[in-house]
Amino acid sequence: MVMFKKVKTFVMSFSEPDKIYCSGEKVVGRILVEVAEVTRVNAVKVLACGVAKVNWTKGPQQCRQEMEYLRFEDILTLEEQPTDGDGSVILRPGNKYEYKFGFELPQGPLGTTFKGKYGCVDYWVKAFLERPSFPTQEIKKRFEVMDPVDVNTPELLSPVAAKKEKKVSCMFIPDGRVSVSAQIDRKGFCDGKSLLEQGNKQSWVEGILKWVSRKEKAPVLIPNVVPSPGDDICINADFENTCSRIVVPKAAIIAKHTYLANGQTKVFTQKLSCVRGNHIISGMSESWRGKTIRVKKLKPSILGCNILRVEYFLQIYVSVPGSKKIILELPLVIGSRSGIGSRSSSMASQASSEMSWVNLNLPDAPEAPPCYLDIVPEDHRLESPTTPLLDDTDSFDSPIFMYAPEFKFMPPPTYTEVDPCIANNNMQ
Repeated sequence: MVMFKKVKTFVMSFSEPDKIYCSGEKVVGRILVEVAEVTRVNAVKVLACGVAKVNWTKGPQQCRQEMEYLRFEDILTLEEQPTDGDGSVILRPGNKYEYKFGFELPQGPLGTTFKGKYGCVDYWVKAFLERPSFPTQEIKKRFEVMDPVDVNTPELLSPVAAKKEKKVSCMFIPDGRVSVSAQIDRKGFCDGKSLLEQGNKQSWVEGILKWVSRKEKAPVLIPNVVPSPGDDICINADFENTCSRIVVPKAAIIAKHTYLANGQTKVFTQKLSCVRGNHIISGMSESWRGKTIRVKKLKPSILGCNILRVEYFLQIYVSVPGSKKIILELPLVIGSRSGIGSRSSSMASQASSEMSWVNLNLPDAPEAPPCYLDIVPEDHRLESPTTPLLDDTDSFDSPIFMYAPEFKFMPPPTYTEVDPCIANNNMQ
């Protein structure tokens, strides 16, 4: 049995490990190598790939397809390290050797990092350590890429509406109808991921005002990442029920994943969040005005890939007992604020330009009302003793009874907002 010796340390790291990259940006990293004994290294190579893959089985047929977004190869060298004629180097124990690499993502649309049931969009970097008489040692590290979707285009800011009607029957006998019409004010929305402070200054200002209003101690450091609850979809809908059954209106956000390979199509749908209305009895109707459903943490829509699509719909439907549902589907496009300026972030930037933490002037505390003793003259006060509110008549086995207290002072004067000094001057 032959034992192959591995190097002591062979790790890869990115200069910005938590960053989500976009097209045209540069990915920079390093590979750290340490050895336990004198070792000759022929080469250290890197391979960066970005691939969209779909794969599923349909009977005996294997449906598989790939689409490449990125491919980068390079041979790395050590700075200020002598090399032999064949390019190999000698690594010695006790030293740390850093191989640096960097590459730019292609310009143009890239598939957003995604992992679904029958496919994925994946980006990764592999490093290969080649030594004579030893098998090649490799490591792999993934990074995330996002293709920003601008939800501020006129198309995505325009309202979306639809309506539908269904005739209901019982044993081929007409039993009225159920109708639904719905509208949302726009088509593009932002998800509820954590946002950079620069992309959402409004949340930063709101956070400051919260702890100021609570008179808490100011935080030492304001974090550069603040949570975002996501956008709310406001639904305006009308439901009418003229059949003899009780129906229930509902709304849900639906994710639709479409996979294409070898001329075949695979569709996977999933309900993400749901709201419901009140029961509608026969002959009645119901209206939704601004009923909200929240866009939670979702992956952005993927619309530019030829083999994989991620789409979202707002599904408004009515459940009819003994019959099929009446379903309306309004298309949604989910974007991300981290790569674009959404409406709220643009409003935040405008607010932040007018408001600065340094120049933030907080209002003074309101003046306390005058003491009652200063208002009521001394000759109007009553000298009767006070009665305690809680009088424990028997400290052992009797309950505590509540008695109405006697008034110590005369009732206060009638409250008015008219300044008597100003009123007297006007009369004169």
